[in-house]
Amino acid sequence: MRLRALLDTDALGLRLLGGEDELDRTVRGVMTTDLRDPSRYLSGGELVLTGLAWRRDATDSEPFVRILASAGVTALAAGEAELGPIPEDLVAACARHRLPLFAVNESVAFATITEHVVRQVSGERAGDLAAVVDRHRRMMTSGPAGGGPDVVLDLLGSDLDLRAWVLSPAGRLIAGSPGAEPGLPSAVCAALAGEHLAAVRTGRRGPYRVAVGGTTYSLFPIRSSARGTGTAGASGAPGSRDVRETVLSDWLLAVEADAGDWPAERLDLLEGVTQLISVERDRRDAARTVRRRLAQEVLELVQTGAAPGEIAARLRVAAPVLLPGLGAAPHWQVVVARVEWDGGEIEGGAVAQALLEEILVDPLSAGPEPSDRIAVAHTGEEAIALVPLPAVSSEHDGSEAGLHADTLLAAVRDPLSAGLDDDGRLTLGVSASVHSAEGLRGALEEARHARRVAAARAGRVCAAGHQELASHVLLLPFVPDDVRRAFTARLLDPLRDYDRRHRAELIPTLEAFLDCDGSWTRCAARLHLHVNTLRYRVGRIEQLTSRDLSRLEDKLDFFLALRMS
Repeated sequence: MRLRALLDTDALGLRLLGGEDELDRTVRGVMTTDLRDPSRYLSGGELVLTGLAWRRDATDSEPFVRILASAGVTALAAGEAELGPIPEDLVAACARHRLPLFAVNESVAFATITEHVVRQVSGERAGDLAAVVDRHRRMMTSGPAGGGPDVVLDLLGSDLDLRAWVLSPAGRLIAGSPGAEPGLPSAVCAALAGEHLAAVRTGRRGPYRVAVGGTTYSLFPIRSSARGTGTAGASGAPGSRDVRETVLSDWLLAVEADAGDWPAERLDLLEGVTQLISVERDRRDAARTVRRRLAQEVLELVQTGAAPGEIAARLRVAAPVLLPGLGAAPHWQVVVARVEWDGGEIEGGAVAQALLEEILVDPLSAGPEPSDRIAVAHTGEEAIALVPLPAVSSEHDGSEAGLHADTLLAAVRDPLSAGLDDDGRLTLGVSASVHSAEGLRGALEEARHARRVAAARAGRVCAAGHQELASHVLLLPFVPDDVRRAFTARLLDPLRDYDRRHRAELIPTLEAFLDCDGSWTRCAARLHLHVNTLRYRVGRIEQLTSRDLSRLEDKLDFFLALRMS
């Protein structure tokens, strides 16, 4: 039971003195004590009742409360029958240790509170045991998919008062119990997904306890039985397959509760829930077989140079499957992804395929169905997605529809970086939209080229779009490393050496000067310098490098050197 329920029971005569933010804590038992150190009798989760006989003066409160907090006590209830009002030093000590404190009215016996707590806790434990049997029977007979994630989460909310959500590894909300609506904010979803992936990569056993935004969550892995033969179950025990094969595609169950003090029966129930949701995940994966095959057929035609008419015919077959009910010939985008692990022993194509099927979904959409409009194939180490878009209306405002590399990157970079840890890398390339079979081959090459641009950048997760292929950034990644080093060393090393010896900040000055298009006044204002000081620094740069920053060619050389360094 929860502390809030105790406070709401008038017959118990409890008055809250501190800990308003902790009233959702769970009470697992009750203990009455006046010992100065009762730690040997505490196991955690108790409501401790005390008549304060252990307190001789104000200095006794701090050590007593510290012992209770260290033992994991849920709350302290102090009686007013013997000493009257609760001492302020005890109130302050409980506040410091975030231990909820109640005052017990002198008219209420501790035995009354003890009897009530024992009766409630025993009833809840019995209810949990019955729920394990009953829920499994109801869910397993409700259909091959177990009723889907929403039905399972509805049972958690209605029967166990647990708010829960199913999330993708990139933090997309897939399902949530009705009591958990509206869904979690996207930032919280991303943070939970990142914490989950980091815990999986470090080999921790689930459930994983995390705190985000002042709220405690317990995260349970949902591992697909179809893709994870020989892997661990929801408990997180290690399996025979390498975790990197599925870590970027497995769902997770986030429960708004601290499972650290749950009895084994309740943990078993949640493990069963993850297994039932996994059945739904396997069903959805099986339904993607047709879309994967269509994507593979189209891509083989494109890569082998088939006639546009043949490709167009295949697209006409694919469009109704990928865009049911729209009835319009879609535009298409191509997204290319590559997942690479250090050592090269893990095949990246299948991992990238499963990952693209999770992340190429409108971030504002919930549920698994929107991802059914994505067709992803993989060849070797590369995954290729055909993303259908509704035909662009003539009334369109001129901005480009479809996926944008920077938006896609912002949505997935943080959580997926945790899953890639320090030995993996994901690179993505996004094409422009095309509206014909003739344009599909060019879109594929464009997406591949953009991915190579992304691969030349630093970071665990990188993406580039077709817009960048018309910029100087297209050229920089393909300059050989030895040429890069020689070019940047010749221009920038003299400045770095001078800065190291004199703390002159010539490099930051050069960057600001170029960023301000050579404007003396704007650059001086940005650096908070007098114009004469700025002119002195620029003169020193020119003297050390034998370059002239009034010449366009020299400005361009410095600009490129800074970008490549």
